[in-house]
Amino acid sequence: MTNLLQRWFKLKEAGSTPRREFIGGITTFLTMSYVIFVIPGMLSDPAIGMPLGALITATILSAIYGTLVVAVYGRVPFAMAPGMGLGAYFAYSLCLGSGVPWPVALGAVFLSGLFFLILGILGIRRLIAASIPESLQLATGAGIGLFILFIGLKNLGIIVGHPVTLVAIGSLNPPLVLGLIGILICSVLEARRVTGGLLIGILATTALGGLMGHVAKPDGILSLPPSIGPIFGKLDIRGALVPAMIGPIFALMFVDMFDSIGTMIACGKGSGILSKDPQMTKLNRALKVDASATVLGAVLGVPTVTTYVECASGIAAGARTGLASIITALCFVSALLFSPLIASVPSFATAPVLVITGVIMFKNIRHLDYTQLDELIPAVLTMILMPLTYTISVGIAIGFISWTLLKMLTGRIRAVTPGMWVCTGLAAFALAEMMLPGGIPLPGR
Repeated sequence: MTNLLQRWFKLKEAGSTPRREFIGGITTFLTMSYVIFVIPGMLSDPAIGMPLGALITATILSAIYGTLVVAVYGRVPFAMAPGMGLGAYFAYSLCLGSGVPWPVALGAVFLSGLFFLILGILGIRRLIAASIPESLQLATGAGIGLFILFIGLKNLGIIVGHPVTLVAIGSLNPPLVLGLIGILICSVLEARRVTGGLLIGILATTALGGLMGHVAKPDGILSLPPSIGPIFGKLDIRGALVPAMIGPIFALMFVDMFDSIGTMIACGKGSGILSKDPQMTKLNRALKVDASATVLGAVLGVPTVTTYVECASGIAAGARTGLASIITALCFVSALLFSPLIASVPSFATAPVLVITGVIMFKNIRHLDYTQLDELIPAVLTMILMPLTYTISVGIAIGFISWTLLKMLTGRIRAVTPGMWVCTGLAAFALAEMMLPGGIPLPGR
């Protein structure tokens, strides 16, 4: 068995050992396992109507598929699961904000993954990726971070609605206090770079809430995973094939594309995982797995599946090949048996993770060029409009349109690539559908 693993994953060539891969795989799981609690918590909002138990199982199954396939096919130590930013967009922007039924939203996720996969097979994905300005790429990630941060604060009750000022600060109550303590715990652990800090924060906040009587007693510890029947195969592709859904589909594909490419390159370059692969075979394979995982995830009933940056922690612990991802996938398999405990985790224990994740995503803003206003203005508009309009696609659309207009009006039209012209045209169409009174209403509105 050891020889088989050695030959397939080429451990010696990668400068690794089975022990290092095992430690790296466990580390990656510990740092990203919070997704098992947070994604089902977001999507099980009563106003959306998706069952918590089925979501827990579907989230874990999608993570198992993406992580296991990228391990065997891509042979890289990456790990995949439903994305936090796109999960928030799915739940709070499409379903709750725009009134899109969750089956239609899943149809949009399916189409975005399918287009992502087709573009990769045709070789167009690389051209599109190269045509998008770095400032807009950075702003998109930072804007999603602000959006997630805003949602986390709202879910805790720190931010509440107000008829005059739109938002205001909430009143103190036990769940809010517990959530604030959770933010503090997660912040300290992440600042001290404790492995699995967010997971520890969730568990500690839940335990504290249980001692105070604010956590429902779980039905047990171990059990067979809940059925995914209520959400499996319920996606409405035909309902998503309307002009009003072009913006959301484009936003889902665009964010997944740059999130995955950025994460894979950031995690793979410094460690030598991708630098030893000049033809980028491993990267292209991993991106195909990412897209196929999104397609399968939509069928299972979860939002866009993407590559998690937390795999960097596993790489730092020694992971260099797909063997580490096999270990991570096996950890997710074991998590299927603990669904009763996962279902008992309250929202005030998961909301702090949204806050900290938002802050972490926002930090890349430091790479923006603050001296070029024709780059900075679209970037700031992209970032600020995502949380203020409660829609990621609005921020992306206005960012693209304003960037292209500023290049045209400042005599730098040659900077606009053909791919950027196409993206701007799609953005303008999507924005018109959302803003014009005569625009086609969103499904279910």
